[in-house]
Amino acid sequence: MDIKRTVLWVVFSVSLLFLWDQWQRHNGQPSLFFPSANPTVPAAATGPAGAAASASASTAVPQASAIAGAPAASASAVPATAADAKGEVITITTDVVKADIDTVGGELKRLELLKHKDTVDPTKNLVLFDSSATRTYLAETGLIGGPFPNHKSPFTALPGVRTLDNGNQVQLVLESTEGGVKLTKTYTFKRGDYSIDVKHTVTNDSGAPVSPSLYLQLVRDGNAPEGEQRFVHTFTGASVYTEASKFQKFPFDKIEGGKAEHATKADDGWFAVIQHYFVSAFIPQDKAPREIFTKKIATNLYAVGNILPLGTIAPGASVTMDARLYSGPEVQADLEAITPGLELVKDYGWLTIIAKPIFWLMTQIHKVLGNWGWTIIALTVLIKLAFFPLSAASYRSMAKMKLVTPKMTSIRERFKSEPQKMNQAMMELYKTEKINPLGGCLPIVVQIPVFISLYWVLLASVEIRNAPWLGWIHDLAAPDPFYILPVVMAISMFIQTKLNPTPPDPMQAKVMMFMPLIFSVMFFFFPSGLVLYWVTNNVLSIAQQWVITRKMGAGPAKA
Repeated sequence: MDIKRTVLWVVFSVSLLFLWDQWQRHNGQPSLFFPSANPTVPAAATGPAGAAASASASTAVPQASAIAGAPAASASAVPATAADAKGEVITITTDVVKADIDTVGGELKRLELLKHKDTVDPTKNLVLFDSSATRTYLAETGLIGGPFPNHKSPFTALPGVRTLDNGNQVQLVLESTEGGVKLTKTYTFKRGDYSIDVKHTVTNDSGAPVSPSLYLQLVRDGNAPEGEQRFVHTFTGASVYTEASKFQKFPFDKIEGGKAEHATKADDGWFAVIQHYFVSAFIPQDKAPREIFTKKIATNLYAVGNILPLGTIAPGASVTMDARLYSGPEVQADLEAITPGLELVKDYGWLTIIAKPIFWLMTQIHKVLGNWGWTIIALTVLIKLAFFPLSAASYRSMAKMKLVTPKMTSIRERFKSEPQKMNQAMMELYKTEKINPLGGCLPIVVQIPVFISLYWVLLASVEIRNAPWLGWIHDLAAPDPFYILPVVMAISMFIQTKLNPTPPDPMQAKVMMFMPLIFSVMFFFFPSGLVLYWVTNNVLSIAQQWVITRKMGAGPAKA
């Protein structure tokens, strides 16, 4: 192996590292090499102070400042007793979720996903929405434009079934009247569905016309999900989608600094809060003018939402506004079926054009095999077959290089003090032997985008979260707990270096010997599904290279 191939390997490794760093910075994570120019999100309180933020700061009522003709809610518009109101928590249980809704404000304050296990404690279910001393993640709705019911107001829950038993849906109806206006919230939970229908009916019981606006907002602290791995940071933040501006996302530190760039007015679309594998998205069902807002509520507490004017409501009249709240896993097929653009929350990075077909192919293979580990192996075989012509040409070129290595060494020794003559002799040797010195590098270069795309596919796909493979691998989205796959990968890389032409320079030889160790350490922290792909790819490459090398009889050649 000559210096050009060594340089290529070094460039490849450094490129991967810098791509990883750029990807982390793109998703709001601190750079490994450069200080962040963006403001840092303050750390959340972990004790009672955090609870105070959850209990009080999260109840800020949005202002309708950007909607023409919609009066802003003043401080006096919020009932003085609302902040002190005490309510009961009503629990709704279906086959997939367990939701806690507070009668104060009709706020969704806790949502447990019954089909998904917690990252930190797999014996527990994952909790998405929460209101505790250390976490704040809420869904809130209400009215502004007057002293009307909002998410601070006391609501009354109408009697009804709270558990989905033999039926297909369960409803919770909440009512509150303030300022002569009655707000009725109806939550509808369906079997096997992470979408919650949220209907708001506004009735004017006063003697004068009113012009309220309905707000929908998601409130969350800026912390990454618990159990997030240090070496695989993912995006946590807010997003907005409209037909005109399409998908826009921004980490919470952008909201912190007032630099979140997004559409502010629309008559369609949705808004969401995204974290690794899961998303909560509010989708107003009626196309109507709306204001889109993001704001910092308190220290490490942020909101994203819509304000929708309901027009003028005459005395005795009612207006209904429907919305859907999806809070669940980022299953691509489900997201695509809910509303346009929602599947974009599943981020495949800048190589989406490659990653999406890879994921589609994975799902088709999984339908046949039924195991994501074997699916990854089968996918690797297919990718290897697709690259077979390039790989075969590469290995033939490398085998030829191995045959002429003694001749190359002789030329270097003969012209070591005359670089120009040495280069001329080398080029003549390449021409005589019909060798392209860079021919062995092409498959590596071509596979880099595929490797990066598959990395993002495996990192973003909730389908492989907690998916087992064999024995010790119980979660293909997590690192190998016993580091068996990274060690096997290091061994396979070591074997590959032995099959390649030996570098004439001792320092180059040492670098190539240490490359497997460097890569294996890096892969200790990667998802085991990704390492499984790379191990399988290496084993297939070794087999292919060994067969081609034997056929060509690549062995010690005479100078």
